[in-house]
Amino acid sequence: MSIKYIAIHIMSCAILSFSAFSEELPVETSDRHQKGMAMAGKLFPGLDPDALALPKKFQKYTIEHLFGDVWQGTEISLQERSLATCAALIAMNRTSEQKIHFAVARNIGIPREKLEEIIAHVAHYAGWPVAMSSFHTLNAVWPTNEVTKD
Repeated sequence: MSIKYIAIHIMSCAILSFSAFSEELPVETSDRHQKGMAMAGKLFPGLDPDALALPKKFQKYTIEHLFGDVWQGTEISLQERSLATCAALIAMNRTSEQKIHFAVARNIGIPREKLEEIIAHVAHYAGWPVAMSSFHTLNAVWPTNEVTKD
């Protein structure tokens, strides 16, 4: 998998198609669209449809390809996909997108301790400042004093 493809995947994940849930879009009935919408709903419960407006074509790519295909694969688990996405965002120091995907990780049952370990591991490859920024972001999204669900 090329760096360019990974970057496109990560940016697509990060931007998200919040407005894809608004009433302005035509109702799609394709299987990929339905699967994509279901996955987006699972990853981002309580999504604010007015949070970000994207061009309709990019919304379609995000829902149908990213969430309807890429996040649907069976070769690795949903949690593994989430951890891979978080690791890439950590390495690229994309703190805005980390906020989104650290919350996704939490939503799908990944323990905070795993994210902490991923950040510490990536620090040795991407740099200490990247890890420090990521820990600040994780603490903003998931404070250490919060009770976790087991």
